[in-house]
Amino acid sequence: MDFKIHLTASKARASLWRCGANGLVMVLAAIGMIVSTQAQADFKLCNDTASRVGVAVGYRDAEGEPASEGWWTIASQTCEVLLRGAPPSRIIYIRAVDYDQGGGWSGSTKLCTQNSSFAIRGIRDCRQHGYQSEGFMEVDTGGSKQWTIRLTSSDKQGDSAQ
Repeated sequence: MDFKIHLTASKARASLWRCGANGLVMVLAAIGMIVSTQAQADFKLCNDTASRVGVAVGYRDAEGEPASEGWWTIASQTCEVLLRGAPPSRIIYIRAVDYDQGGGWSGSTKLCTQNSSFAIRGIRDCRQHGYQSEGFMEVDTGGSKQWTIRLTSSDKQGDSAQ
């Protein structure tokens, strides 16, 4: 929800004087909501393909341990927030599978996954703990508080089994 206030300094001052103490509290609360809404950062993925895709994300947690979560199903031509707030680390890892046409997006960084929904923390030997070890592509967010990745068909790699 985007809120915008368009008041010149003189109009704002006059409006605040007319609304009294209760009105001033309401105006300040509204400004606080605006600032907190605009300051919110998210890690988002957009599916710019003609297919549904399944997406898993990985990162290093606050203790530097590997973490991975998935699977989000993202419809064709839509975007979804994968991680709320600022990314947990500068480097984020993405793995995606094209559910309709095969293939996917992956890389050389190995992280744990499983076929159903998962959230895996602190596991380095995936197979020993009953998980799959799969390749994720690395995304350097540069420390940005808000980041969007766009998947396109031209970036897709060959057939990929989940």
